[in-house]
Amino acid sequence: MILGLRRYRVSRAGREPLLKFMLDSLREAGCRILFASDASEAPFVITFETRGGERLGIVAYAFTATRTPTRNRPADERSFQIKYGSRELDDDGRPALHELWQDPLGLFTTLLIGIDPEGGFFVAADPEMHNPTKFYIRFEFKDRHAEAIQREGWHAWERDRSGPLAEPIETVVGGTKDHFLDLVRFERAAKGLPPGDRQLLAERRELFAEAAPADEKAAEADVAALHPLVEEFQLAPGQILELIASARRLKMAVRGWVAEVKLQEALAATPGITACDRLDEEGGPDLRVSWRGGPPLTLECKNVLRKPNAAGLARIDFQRTRVSKGDPCSRYYAPDEFDIVAGCLHAVTERWEFRYILPASLDGHARCPGKLASNVLVGGLWSADPGPVFEAAYAKL
Repeated sequence: MILGLRRYRVSRAGREPLLKFMLDSLREAGCRILFASDASEAPFVITFETRGGERLGIVAYAFTATRTPTRNRPADERSFQIKYGSRELDDDGRPALHELWQDPLGLFTTLLIGIDPEGGFFVAADPEMHNPTKFYIRFEFKDRHAEAIQREGWHAWERDRSGPLAEPIETVVGGTKDHFLDLVRFERAAKGLPPGDRQLLAERRELFAEAAPADEKAAEADVAALHPLVEEFQLAPGQILELIASARRLKMAVRGWVAEVKLQEALAATPGITACDRLDEEGGPDLRVSWRGGPPLTLECKNVLRKPNAAGLARIDFQRTRVSKGDPCSRYYAPDEFDIVAGCLHAVTERWEFRYILPASLDGHARCPGKLASNVLVGGLWSADPGPVFEAAYAKL
């Protein structure tokens, strides 16, 4: 059906309520279903047309969310189990990894969700954060999250993926049945965003929710749909479109690229900066800068999480989302990978503000020698003025 999409045989009786939940949600939102795959095969493929005439498609890895008391687990815990088919092992005898299909053309949106048909709500994990994934793993959330979803209709929160080596923090979104179409639009816009920007987007539904019907003051609706995005990015519409069109990583890095553009603008306007260029190297630093005609320095731009800590300090989940097979420490950065770290505070302040620090000033990782800790607070050691940090970087060359 779809090139490269692996399908799994599943129990029709067990999965049909999930498919029905999604189809009923779309129909109740005024959508016309064009195609829906059979409930005996997963992931589910659905194409539909919105009431405004837009055609969309989803590939949904959907599982049943339940509240089943489990021995040695918290009493307030709910979960859904991510699994299809029988257990598979790789060549080393470890659980095999399964790719979550993503449309290279951007026509279909991938969902990774738990659905509680009786409760009338869903919980959506970040598909990119879990790609590839092991099967037969549990995705937990709390009673308070389910209650907030049912009370507010749409809710986003951080999920701390703890373990012997802490995994990246994940932003989870949940919604009631009448917000399922919002989820499709959200995941289409949020693909590849870091957790702080994913949560900021989730909290700004006007940036991705369906626009008003064309017969309700269409011109005003067009302006209203455009204005929040222009206001938030603080770039002209033409600049935004040009940026999206030219970025090699396109949607999955749009917000990250905006942060880099804003960082470049801030540095270019700083007295003493004699060169400032953005780099497009997969896995490499983001900017190259020269200070007072000196040799080039590399900068890594990192977005903060949406919620500060109890003391009001912004937080950075300072690690890669992917890890090399057999080397969990490859998730973490080494201090010699770049000369300076720039923290973008936009997810917290909703202003394009930056703070700067030398990597050597950050804490080392407790379990991975030669690597930097993943839990970073933007505190007193960070400088709003890049000049002294550049000078200190040159002193180390």
